[in-house]
Amino acid sequence: MIGLIAKDGIPFLLVPLIGAIVCSLLGWWILGALLFLFGLLLGFFFRDPNRTIPQQPGLIVSPADGKVIKLVNTIDGTVVSIFLSIFNVHVNRAPIRGVVSSQKYRPGKFRFAFDDRASKENECMTWIIKGRESVKFSLVAGWVARRIVAWKEPGDQVEQGDRIALIRFGSRVDMTVPPGFVVTVETGNQVRGGSSIIAIRKSKSDRSRN
Repeated sequence: MIGLIAKDGIPFLLVPLIGAIVCSLLGWWILGALLFLFGLLLGFFFRDPNRTIPQQPGLIVSPADGKVIKLVNTIDGTVVSIFLSIFNVHVNRAPIRGVVSSQKYRPGKFRFAFDDRASKENECMTWIIKGRESVKFSLVAGWVARRIVAWKEPGDQVEQGDRIALIRFGSRVDMTVPPGFVVTVETGNQVRGGSSIIAIRKSKSDRSRN
C-alpha cells in the first residue's frame, strides 16, 4: 500500500495533476486522463511508507529497497550492492545509529545502475555513519536517475532506519559491511530500507574462532 509521499517528490506530482485539472476544465478529457494517470505513477514512485525498524543491538539494516545483486569480500569488509528499479521505494535510510561523519558528492556518468562500472563512474554520494562501528555506503545514480537529494548533513545524529536521502528514479546502493559482522543476505534477495537486516555483529565466541 502506498504510504506518505517524499517531500522532494511533491513538485513532480503536482505538475501533471494540475495539468489534468486544467485539461478537464477545457474539455480535453483524454489528455486530462493521461496526465492524471502520470501523476498517480509519480506518486507511486515517490511513496515514502513508514517502516518497522528492528530494535535489537548489533544489527545493520538495509539502506535501500531493492534486490541484492552482488556480494564482494574486500579488505575493508563485505560490499553489498542493492539495485533499485523504478518500482522500488527510493527513500534511503541510515543502516546504523550514529553521526554522519562524512558525506562526499561525486559528479559522473549515468550508466545503468546494475552495470558494475556504475559504482566507479556514475554520479554518486558516499556517506560514512560512525556509531560503535563506521559503516560506509554510496548512493549511485542510474541511467534514469539524475539527482541525489541529501536530507542529512555531516555532524547530524541519526537513528537506525532514519530517512536520510532520496535518489530520483532507478539507482544503486553499495554498502560496506565492516569486519566483525556476519552478512545475512544473499544475491537475489529482496530487501526493504530500514527494516531488512543486512548483517549481525559476531558474538565473542565467533570472533575468538576466527
